[in-house]
Formats: sequence, C-alpha cells, structure tokens
Amino acid sequence: MPKDDRVIELQPNIFLLRGEDSGSHSYLIRGDYKNVLIDSGLDKNFPKLQRSLLMLGIKLRDIDIVINTHEHFDHIGANRYFQDYALIAAHRFAATKITVEDRYVTMYKSSDLNEPPLKVHLWLEDKSRFDLGNYILKIVHTPGHTSGSICIYEVTRKLLFTGDTVFAGGTLSYIGESGSVGDYINSISLLETMKINEIYPGHGAISKTPEENMQKAILNAKALLRDEEGVEIAHFQEAP
Repeated sequence: MPKDDRVIELQPNIFLLRGEDSGSHSYLIRGDYKNVLIDSGLDKNFPKLQRSLLMLGIKLRDIDIVINTHEHFDHIGANRYFQDYALIAAHRFAATKITVEDRYVTMYKSSDLNEPPLKVHLWLEDKSRFDLGNYILKIVHTPGHTSGSICIYEVTRKLLFTGDTVFAGGTLSYIGESGSVGDYINSISLLETMKINEIYPGHGAISKTPEENMQKAILNAKALLRDEEGVEIAHFQEAP
C-alpha cells in the first residue's frame, strides 16, 4: 500500500482517513460482510477521501454503509457521492434535520450546499447494531453536541468512534443549535460506565486515555455552565 500520512491503519482493517481544514475525519472498517464508512466529511474534501479509499483498494461502490455520527455539514457533506450505492445511516434525530435540509441546525452555508439533497436510508436508535463479521458495531445515542449525536462502539476490541462528542485531551465540544450542555454531561457519564480502550474522534488525535479524557470533558462542561473562563472549546463545525 502506498504511503500517505492521511491514511493510518489503527486496527486490522480499521483505517483513519484524516480530514483537512474544518472537515471531519472518516473511518473505514473493512468487514467480512460489509464495508462501513463512519462520516464522509466535507464535500470539498471528497476527492482526497476518494483517493485514500482507492489506495486501500476500495471503490465508491464498495462502501455498503455510511454511518453519520451527527448532522453537521463537516461530517455529512460528501454523503451525496455514496448515497446512490450505499445505505446512509444516522440517528433519527439527526436524520430529520438532514432530510428536511434544516440548514440552521446542520450549519450549512450557501457555498456548502450542493444538489442533490442528502438522503438517510437507516434511521438509527440507541443500541442498534451492525454485525460485520470481524467487527460488531453498537450505536450509543449521546445527545449534547447535537440532539442526534451518536458514538459507535466496537464491542470486540472496545473501541469508540466519538464524532464530536469526546476529543483527545478532553477538549469540550462546541454545543450545537440542537444540543445541550446538560445532555452532554449525561452522555459522557454514560460512556464512563463502558469499557473503552481507545477513542477515535471526528477531529484531532486519537486517544488511548479515554477515562482521563472523559473526566476532563465533564469538568470542562460543568465549568462552561458556571461560565468560567479558560475552558477550551473546539470549533471544528465553523465554515472555513
């Protein structure tokens, strides 16, 4: 496989496809039965995403399912290139925003929105599961960043794909227009009860210290409620 620092094999057949600018990372899971892409990233980054997939021997038609961690444009923008071949999946609260083109909540600007409209084929609920043979993915509804935010838990290796819910270092996620700091704290508290070995976030570095990061995220969220200064907040969803 050609060398490219945008493509990193994190686990056997699990690859980080690094996002650029404000675009989210994408994660490819090559399953025994189906190939899954977690988040498609910015529309404008699609050519780089396609090249990364081709490096791994994956064509667009080889992606069976695209799972969106939430409804923000920097995670769903390239869905349009997959939706005629793959099933697009999102939590039902995110799916409603995506399918009715709620540009306020999805944070689309006029320059970001291209035709055709985005589709969602699978409206997910908490505890939905995908059995890929070599990996099993469990959906964990984690509202806070947005109402439709989910984390995706791989149960065999205990990996967590967090979208914008948890970042390395515990940096507090921006709380979106449909989100809630209270829901965010509750969601992270739920995640703390799970055995997690590594965190694969939608932006930034991966984390091998999940417990420490989640504790820091809760402290940051509580500080935000008290309106204290010095809380580090990620603003990856802002348009470039």
